[in-house]
Amino acid sequence: MLQGAKKDPQLIMSNWQKQQDLIEGVVLREVLHVPGDRGVITEMFRFDWDPHGQPVSQVYQSRVFPGLVAAWSCHLKSVDRLFVNQGFMKFVLYDDREESKTYGQLNEFHIGDARPALLIIPTGVWHGLKNLGPSDCLLTNLPTKAYNYEDPDHYRLPRDTPKIPYRWFGPATPSAPDSLKE
Repeated sequence: MLQGAKKDPQLIMSNWQKQQDLIEGVVLREVLHVPGDRGVITEMFRFDWDPHGQPVSQVYQSRVFPGLVAAWSCHLKSVDRLFVNQGFMKFVLYDDREESKTYGQLNEFHIGDARPALLIIPTGVWHGLKNLGPSDCLLTNLPTKAYNYEDPDHYRLPRDTPKIPYRWFGPATPSAPDSLKE
């Protein structure tokens, strides 16, 4: 073995799920494509997948350009329900809720059309995303509250804020295993 080589830590469990404890209230529901003679069906959302039990009040799609990082944002009233329709994206979540059991915890998810999932982000959890692919990503959101044009429930921090222990560019995030560092 060459000097300085480091052994990878366990990154994935035997059920092919990433090894990480979820932030309190976060739900990741992976779904399967259902191929048939007429094409492929992929369920994006079912009411019984969301433990928050709140209605869908709006549905919108975002087109995310290659390499784009959109970070950081947070909502105090609305729960985001995100689904990648096309492409491959990285989502990073940070729990800044002092009353939460997972206060200060980060989660990182890789979601896309090859491995679709519904990501449910509770109120008070900061989140950002990055398009990892060479083409546009299509992202659908089914939030619990419709966008309020006069009083938006949308808070932002710059992507390089020191308040969240994650770096989108440059030196790798300390919590990421060496094999995942950019």
